[in-house]
Amino acid sequence: MIKSAKQILSAITARIPPTIMGPDRVQFLSENQLELTPDDRFSLFQFMNQLLELMIERQASDVEIGGFGTQGYVWFRIHGKKERVLDLPQFTIDEATMLILVLLNHNQLRHLLDNKNLDFSYSFKYEKTDTTFRFRADAYYELDSITLNMRAIQAVVRPIESLDLHPFAIKTMSHNYIKFGLSLITGITGSGKSTTLDAIIDYHNDFDPCHIIIIGSPVEYVHKSRSSIIKHREVGRDVMSFKEGVIQSLRQDPDIIVIGEMRDPATIMAALEVTDTGHKVFSTLHTSSAVESIDRIIAEVSPHEQDRVRNRLADVLISVVSQKLVPSLDGKRVLAKEVLLVNPSVKAAIKNNNTGEIYLMISQNSSQGMVTMEQDLLRLYTEKKISRENAIAYANNKIRFLQLMKAN
Repeated sequence: MIKSAKQILSAITARIPPTIMGPDRVQFLSENQLELTPDDRFSLFQFMNQLLELMIERQASDVEIGGFGTQGYVWFRIHGKKERVLDLPQFTIDEATMLILVLLNHNQLRHLLDNKNLDFSYSFKYEKTDTTFRFRADAYYELDSITLNMRAIQAVVRPIESLDLHPFAIKTMSHNYIKFGLSLITGITGSGKSTTLDAIIDYHNDFDPCHIIIIGSPVEYVHKSRSSIIKHREVGRDVMSFKEGVIQSLRQDPDIIVIGEMRDPATIMAALEVTDTGHKVFSTLHTSSAVESIDRIIAEVSPHEQDRVRNRLADVLISVVSQKLVPSLDGKRVLAKEVLLVNPSVKAAIKNNNTGEIYLMISQNSSQGMVTMEQDLLRLYTEKKISRENAIAYANNKIRFLQLMKAN
């Protein structure tokens, strides 16, 4: 299969006239991929699926294909580390571009050519386990060529108990306990935010007869309705934007709305407004601490709106879980997290623009289920799950972490 795919790609790219340079080569390949025979197209899809099977078997989270930066190799991220896959053939920039373009339908191809970037999802059935695997994909331009990242979506949802959250923190996020409000899952790219969100959704799906609407870009794990009825809406395919998905959801009788990411002021304002109407909302931010998450939301809106947003956020925010995946001593990665549960003191600090006081409130309220990132890293180090060096490296406040180590 690998040899066949390589031959097909080489034959197509050999037809590119030498006078066609730069981005025009992508345009030429996009037009010529439409002329592929069904058999050739099927062979390329089979090769891609074989590549993803290898990724699954080696426990890789991501694959990189195409572009100048890969230097012709396929790259995997395995337990947090990027590495070349040396037992796969190398591809020229044009061959890799062609392989990526074949994965796209006409609308996706047009979007990529017009916008230089495309988020989409991809799935295939892994015959060895009779399991359908899904991948979150991002195709984009690099030096006038197309490159692709695909991230594996967990085939099985982690139980919420595996997140080591305090029982009161889980209770706070439960729709049965609090019917409305905003809960945030934050962290850098690759920190497991989507995995945590899916665990929370699955937790409700076990017992809560409610309506959950998930708005994702793209939709990653697809939940099967059990106690809950769960709807999935993918941005760009089922709805035009996160903001429109949130606004439209008000007419769809939801109890819980999951917003894949609050990535712009319009989505932030829509999320706050829909929470104000009495819905429970879960979303994510690319921030590394609870205090940074609060400050980021307020800073995203225009200065004359900030006081109003600050007061609204204080009224609707329920919890913030900020997380990181830290290299563990067994060569894998383990979850470290900071948990803020909004009590009256935290609410007052947000309204009075004293968010700097919130870190101390978190550190002093462990009995209520709160924990700072530094306290959780110390726990992981004490339990001999991570090294001292990694505990320090992943701490948000390294001085505070060293102080905690001395005190223990």
